[in-house]
Amino acid sequence: MLSRFSRFMSVLIAAVLMGTAAASEEPPWGTAKVQSIEYAPQKVVYDVAARDMDTFSRVLDRVSYLNNIYHADPFGTSIVLVLHGDEIAFFAISDFDKYKDLVTRAQSLTVGGTIDIRMCEVAARGHGLAPEDIHGFVKLVPMADAELVRLQQEEGYVYMQ
Repeated sequence: MLSRFSRFMSVLIAAVLMGTAAASEEPPWGTAKVQSIEYAPQKVVYDVAARDMDTFSRVLDRVSYLNNIYHADPFGTSIVLVLHGDEIAFFAISDFDKYKDLVTRAQSLTVGGTIDIRMCEVAARGHGLAPEDIHGFVKLVPMADAELVRLQQEEGYVYMQ
């Protein structure tokens, strides 16, 4: 009769051997293939209500990548971020030292003219901020929801969240 230890070792060895065999087999559906697609420049509006710096940083990543996919074409590409969440606080001039890297990155994305950052004036007031409290590369609009609707209905922007 096998001891407990011997049974344990037998099961362990069998599991290792099965795992090794399984790892060397091809996956049942193969592996993913990358589609080669050339995207035409578009007009896109992002509805941004980020709860923290990491979330907003990921939004900037997506926007930057999309701009690159569109080759930053100044004649066909227009990407607008409409801010109305907790990310508004990042753009307060008084907190520049605290959010310097993030705000500098956001500003640098606007330099080429294809990316525009707009902020809801109502939401800014809700954060205790007036226009003179916010960095100058940000444009204030009367209301985020109204701007999102206007850009989609009147200017043909595609909505992203």
